[in-house]
This record gives sequence, structure tokens and C-alpha cells, in this order.
Amino acid sequence: MFAVIRTGGKQYKVAKDDIITVEKLLGEPGDTVEVGDVLMIGEDGKAPTVGTPLVDKAAVFAEVVEQTKSDKVIVFKKQRRQGYRRTRGHRQNVTVLKVLDVSPSGAKPKAAAKKAAPKKADAPAKDAAEAKKPAAKKPAAKKPAAKKEAAPKETKAKAAPKKEAAAKKPAAKKPAAKKKAPAKKADKE
Repeated sequence: MFAVIRTGGKQYKVAKDDIITVEKLLGEPGDTVEVGDVLMIGEDGKAPTVGTPLVDKAAVFAEVVEQTKSDKVIVFKKQRRQGYRRTRGHRQNVTVLKVLDVSPSGAKPKAAAKKAAPKKADAPAKDAAEAKKPAAKKPAAKKPAAKKEAAPKETKAKAAPKKEAAAKKPAAKKPAAKKKAPAKKADKE
């Protein structure tokens, strides 16, 4: 079964398990998105159903694979004989979708309903685990803070001798450079 859908002002012919790139849609990777603007539905060996302008109750369900940007488009402007030239680039935000199901009745696919249910069941268990962890983390956070105070004192003591040594070396190089400069002037005369 295939469908022609409209999203982002463009039309796409899709079938189950197709991967398409469309204008940006809201949703995180892994979320299920419903596209309700179905213009046509067809099956092999049957006449296609064409909407006026949309097919009633039909929907296409897709999973968000990623949110990304399209290829760069170069925008170049010029006005001749005026010294005006501007070059700009643009990358449009797009969403990559994997089509899960084409539904003529608008019923959600079973796979999408199963994925949503475990997430809700895991949420209370995670909340209970998170409530216990902050009490254990508080004492551990205090101990490293005391160690950090002692560490900067040691680094300051070590850093001071290095600065003195570095100051002595450039002083030795400067007189050597001055000796070479007068010799070149004598050769020119």
C-alpha cells in the first residue's frame, strides 16, 4: 500500500518502511509522528482513492529518525558596476522519517502503541530510584571540594619557578641579535 502525503508545502509518495527527508517537524528521535494530510491512497491491483482534497480518516504514521540540516545552498547577490557582491550560505532544518504504516482508517499501528506503553511504566521506577540517589551523592560531593582547595596552593608554588626561568632565557637571546645587526650595516658601507 502507498500514499501521497503533504507536509511542509511539498508532496511525497510513501510506502511502509520508506525513509524520507521532510521540512522540520516537532519531535525527538524515536518519537512517532502522524501525518494527516493524505492526498491519495493506493494498493496493487486496485484503483487508487483520491481525496477532495484529502482522503477522509486516512493517516500515515512515521518514526523520527533524526533532526538534521540539509546541504548548504549558496546565495550570491551582485549588482554590476556598483562594487556590490554578497555571498551567504543557508542550511535548512529537516527531519528524517521512517514510515511505519499507511492507514486508510486512521488507526495507529500496533508497534507504536507498544513502544509508548513501556516508557510510561518505567517512569515511576526511575523516579523512585532518583529519589534515593541524591541523599547518597551529597556527602560525596563535599569531600572533593576540600581536596580542590589544597591543590591550587601546590600549583602556585610550582608555577613561580617556571616563570623565573622563562624570563632569564629571552634576556640571553637579545644581545646575540644586536651583535648581528651592526655587522650587516658595515657590509653595506
